[in-house]
Amino acid sequence: MTARHGGSTVRVVDASMTLLNEVYRRPLDPGYAEAAARRQAAGAPARRAPRVVALLLVAAVLGLAIAAATLALRQPPTAALAARQLLEKQIQQRTDDTAQTQAHINALSSQIQQLQRDALGTSATELARNVQAESVAAATVPVAGPGLRVVLSDAPTSDPETQDPNDRVQDIDLQVLVNGLWAAGAEAVAVNGQRLTATSAIRSAGEAVLVDMVALSSPYTVEAIGNAGRLQADLARTAAGQHLATLRATYGIGVDTSSQKHLSLPGGGQVVLQYAQPVSGTPAPAPTTPRGNASGAVRAPGGLDVASSAGRTGRGGT
Repeated sequence: MTARHGGSTVRVVDASMTLLNEVYRRPLDPGYAEAAARRQAAGAPARRAPRVVALLLVAAVLGLAIAAATLALRQPPTAALAARQLLEKQIQQRTDDTAQTQAHINALSSQIQQLQRDALGTSATELARNVQAESVAAATVPVAGPGLRVVLSDAPTSDPETQDPNDRVQDIDLQVLVNGLWAAGAEAVAVNGQRLTATSAIRSAGEAVLVDMVALSSPYTVEAIGNAGRLQADLARTAAGQHLATLRATYGIGVDTSSQKHLSLPGGGQVVLQYAQPVSGTPAPAPTTPRGNASGAVRAPGGLDVASSAGRTGRGGT
């Protein structure tokens, strides 16, 4: 828009905003303004726009609903919050009690070993050697030396929540591997730092693998003390070696085997012996043929086979 002053043409600064200016200056159409003026002159109440009122009501209701939902999400119910705090406190207390008990067990184990050495003395050298050898076999003392390390890891996945259970390392895989190492001549075996004894068991609980009731997660590092070259060669010739090859080729599970010049395995603590005897006058039951180990126990040196859980997991192994 332009204006003329003194014969000259002057361009209005807001010429491009003519429509907005008209709306701002006259928000109501002249016809609506004239009708409203007539109603006001006749004494009739002003008519409110129903759509505007409805929109305001809807906006208010939505605002209240959003505010209530936000408060509900940010502030959990008092009962649930109190239960969660109580559970966290109990977990922390039980964890502290377990740590103190384990420290006490370690101290008592050290005292027992010292008393055994004092009782043997220096004269009974052959007996001392036998006790030391049996202690290694019973996994009550730490051991160190060359050996073989096998690391099993779950197959790679973009979403662990929806991963196929067959693509994860299962208890049966660790059982087969450990038994294969014993059969190959391993002198001591540990899984993720948990030393295996003659009464050790490898089980599954949901998605977790338990070794002597200790929950472990992938990757699983299995270390065996012994002649590394012989262990690796003998392991490859056994059913355990074929099982590992199947895990790698079929399920994509990581299997990393390496020789180690020095491995250090912890002791498993003192073994608690349990026994039973028939009550006087009660005939002893007839001997039965063992049917394997349904609890998932691994084979100790020179011991028994492991029961397969393939029927439950869906992986048949080799």
